[in-house]
Amino acid sequence: MTDFSKLLNPEQCAAATAGDGPILVLAAAGTGKTRTLVHRVAYLVEQGVPADRILLLTFTNRAAREMLERAEKVVGPEVSTIWSGTFHSICARFLRRYGSFLGYQPGFQIIDEEDQKKILGDIIKANVADPKDFPKKELIAKMISEAANEQKPVGFIAQRWQTKAAGFTPEQIVAIAEKYDARKRELNSMDFDDLLVNGLKLLKTQDRVRELLQEHFLYVLVDEYQDTNGLQAEFTDILAAKHRNILAVGDDFQCIYTWRGAQIENILEFPKRWDGCRIIKLERNYRSVPGVLDVANVVMKDSPGQFEKTLRPFRSGGGEKPWLYKVYDGKAQGQEIMRLVNESHQLGYRYSDIAVLYRSHFQSIDVQMTLARMKVPFRITSGVGVFEQIHTKDVLCYLRILVNPTDELSFIRFATLLPGVGETSAKKYWEKLGRQFDGKRKEDREALGKLLAKKAQPVWPGLCTCFEQAEEHLQENEVGELVSDFADFFYEDHLREQWEEQDAEDRLEDVQELAAQIAGAENGLEGFLQDVALLTNLDAKKNDPDADRVTLSTIHQAKGMEWPVVLVPWCSEGLFPSAKAVEEGRPDEERRLFYVVVTRAKDHLYLFCPQMRKMSDGGMFPVDPSMFVKEIPSELVQVKRVMALPDGYAGGGYSRPSGGYGGFSGGYGGGYGGGYGAGRPGYGSDRPQYSYGTGSSSRRTTPKPTTIIKKTWRH
Repeated sequence: MTDFSKLLNPEQCAAATAGDGPILVLAAAGTGKTRTLVHRVAYLVEQGVPADRILLLTFTNRAAREMLERAEKVVGPEVSTIWSGTFHSICARFLRRYGSFLGYQPGFQIIDEEDQKKILGDIIKANVADPKDFPKKELIAKMISEAANEQKPVGFIAQRWQTKAAGFTPEQIVAIAEKYDARKRELNSMDFDDLLVNGLKLLKTQDRVRELLQEHFLYVLVDEYQDTNGLQAEFTDILAAKHRNILAVGDDFQCIYTWRGAQIENILEFPKRWDGCRIIKLERNYRSVPGVLDVANVVMKDSPGQFEKTLRPFRSGGGEKPWLYKVYDGKAQGQEIMRLVNESHQLGYRYSDIAVLYRSHFQSIDVQMTLARMKVPFRITSGVGVFEQIHTKDVLCYLRILVNPTDELSFIRFATLLPGVGETSAKKYWEKLGRQFDGKRKEDREALGKLLAKKAQPVWPGLCTCFEQAEEHLQENEVGELVSDFADFFYEDHLREQWEEQDAEDRLEDVQELAAQIAGAENGLEGFLQDVALLTNLDAKKNDPDADRVTLSTIHQAKGMEWPVVLVPWCSEGLFPSAKAVEEGRPDEERRLFYVVVTRAKDHLYLFCPQMRKMSDGGMFPVDPSMFVKEIPSELVQVKRVMALPDGYAGGGYSRPSGGYGGFSGGYGGGYGGGYGAGRPGYGSDRPQYSYGTGSSSRRTTPKPTTIIKKTWRH
């Protein structure tokens, strides 16, 4: 028999060799959660529990495979018959056997995301008078999925979304969803959400099946329990109800996916739901140096309503204290990150040992541009590069036709953004315009306006205003304002009609940051566009997945991973925690997110607090360090101030924002003093600024102006 006490620390051993009954293992970051689960499986098999009567539920098939492979090394091949996999895959196995009780044939098909979109698209075309004015099939698919995972009626979800996407009633969405369900039945198929819904339905409605499965599974093990939604928690509760041998492993401190359905209440209330539950805490951290753990412990100290845990270092020696860099602005931050990346590489770390982790994707733009210019290799694991994104390409095509009226590809992309204009129509317009379009010329604007389809006419006056004002912006070198105008008068509404709210907000943040980047470009708009072309060509050549590169990722995507060197930009109020999360009353989840990013670092942690943030007009405004940074005692970090102005910095005024940070309504969401002009007086610049909004931090609710409302002067 295996002596588990020699393979595990006392807490891990207690969890792996625990007796029967409900157990909650609170596995803090880096404390050997997977190792504990692996040895729990091995222990049960050694104790004579038939492997096929153990159920191991994970959130990825890769995690399940890894655990079984490691368990096999401990006790041999008999573990191979364990029921292991994701919630979806286990439900699929149940339904293959017992789906006939719900009216499905054993050979039912599982349709993927593309199949789902195809079916919904066909239904919309057949049942909606004007599909182009109806929500996209992707949006309807999200509504249906949200209803399934929240166990709520589609009509309820559609009503909640009605303010986020125009052009539908809840009743219309319900009708589409009903036809979608009927079509799946005709095809004897289920989508991924159906697997969970029907798996739970099988247990709740079919007494004979439920009793059979409850009797069969002697032990139920659940990984990453803090990420379960209500449906998944109920599923495991029912399966384990007879023998009561359920072991849930998770960390409430790392519950960061509530925005996609995870319910932190599942882990917090686990001991209440399971009478006699034993709680075992894993607090011995094997990943990070003590200095990093000191900061992590401070972050979560006295966090309300959660289980108390204190990370204790296994690694000996003090290690280096985390660094807190106070830099001038985003550009200085990018340069300092590049310097630290190169310095770490020179000290012997591979580029792949280094990660730049950020709260939101737009916060990486400065870093992406700086690393690319200096030819430092990097990979982006949280999406595509900034200049490969659809919305960035949309904005750039508008800018390119301002600079080059004969750019056919940019004109066609721009024209197809307009309602009712397809690629064929756009090409016809191009030919009729004489194969050039200079939007700064009134004659060209009028000529294109006469050609446009009826559906495009309502948005054209706003775009005409953009083109009309572009001449003055270019003359005054207010290139960032070109992007602000484009978003204010057209593109914000376009995004909100094409994407669900959070997606649209994220893309608008990217566009805001792009405006600020262009405003700070050293060689003007044309120079910026040339840089973009070079960077895009370099990105296209980065196709080796095994190459040694720096990782750029959102913190959400980085959970479960670790790096020797971690750099965190924009630890600033309004950015981390995000202004929206604070506004919506979700600061606790932001705190957990900060804890997650701190605990990704093994050897070195660098936190960055820029003092100024650039606006699209080229001006600056001050930002405060994040509330999380302020809570860290000074003796726990090394502080470095890099406050010299960056090379090539062009002076500009700044104003303190008087409201929120979201959207473009009223100039950056109205937050910047009702369109920059109504905040505190700025300093250093006397050029005019244009204000379009009302000063509200919410989305603009008044009609969008087609002429300038007012002009304010910064002095």
